[in-house]
Amino acid sequence: TYLEAAAGILAVEAYHAGIIRTTLYARDLQVPAQAISDARDSLDGSTDLDQGIGTKDTANLVPTDANGIAFSRSPGQVLNIAYLTAKAEREGGFFPKGVNGEINRSAASA
Repeated sequence: TYLEAAAGILAVEAYHAGIIRTTLYARDLQVPAQAISDARDSLDGSTDLDQGIGTKDTANLVPTDANGIAFSRSPGQVLNIAYLTAKAEREGGFFPKGVNGEINRSAASA
């Protein structure tokens, strides 16, 4: 039951992401989209996970690795982006008072 629900949510979010990336690309917004991608990448750790939407000549509408697998982030990496920090924190950025739940600390970047 839970796996089916999670897969359904994942599929819908993938469609949403694809529509957003396609719209940004169609509006020739590759440069600002890359700046946002670079900003997220500066916060989520030492690896280069985030991918922009491509260049004017080559679209990157489905960001995957060489094997066609979408990248993932740990909860701590997601919180780094939400808290706008590369340090281990419990609050900041979009959540100045932190988030609810047991998972509420961002990851220290290596």
